[in-house]
Amino acid sequence: MTSPDLAAVAADLAPSGTLRASINLGNPVLAHGTPDEPGGVTVDLARALGERLGLPVELLCFDAARSSLEAMQDGRADLCFLAIDPARAETVAFTAPYVLIEGVYVVPEDSPLTRADQVDRAGVRVGVKQGSAYDLHLTRALEHAEVVRGAEGTTVYVEQSLEVGAGIRQPVSAFVTDRAGHRLLEPAFMQIEQAVGTTQTRAAATVDHLRAYVEEQKANGFVAESLARAGRPDTRVAPPA
Repeated sequence: MTSPDLAAVAADLAPSGTLRASINLGNPVLAHGTPDEPGGVTVDLARALGERLGLPVELLCFDAARSSLEAMQDGRADLCFLAIDPARAETVAFTAPYVLIEGVYVVPEDSPLTRADQVDRAGVRVGVKQGSAYDLHLTRALEHAEVVRGAEGTTVYVEQSLEVGAGIRQPVSAFVTDRAGHRLLEPAFMQIEQAVGTTQTRAAATVDHLRAYVEEQKANGFVAESLARAGRPDTRVAPPA
């Protein structure tokens, strides 16, 4: 893009003159650290976009995706990093995904469940993190099992002695490794497409620029390098859109 185009995108995306990016520290694959010193691929993408547009960047850090989404919806943030979901897409204009992560189940070692496709049955309670992408997905997808919401899927699973817990593969795998008496159910019950988003009210040219930016950062190795620096080299970079 030419400089005038970038100036127009910057003015539309960040009318305050500062690019306010909503960061979900509750997803350890994508962000880590503290609100004062956050890191991870979402932080790197936000800062690089600000540099490209000539904008200072303010990182607004939250502990859950639902809080990050709310910051977008009520005008506190200009940019977000969330999983693509039909409910969120009502208010958020998403790019194509930049990384792909998986939603998996955990069960007690002695559970009769042996596969993920056995979970949706009467009498099964599934713990999820409230407002997460997998909460939204399972709320739509499960016809017989009950979704139980809490601060974390594994936390509510343990605290309420549920039949199943749900979460992102990496932290759920760590949970199983650290605690005896639990195992993963395979295969993954969903693929979570993590994308960059802004409000649906932005100009088409602004959204197009964000989409092109994400494709460029996937193609040039920026996303993969950022994940490696954050200790997440096993996280899959999304293919080209």
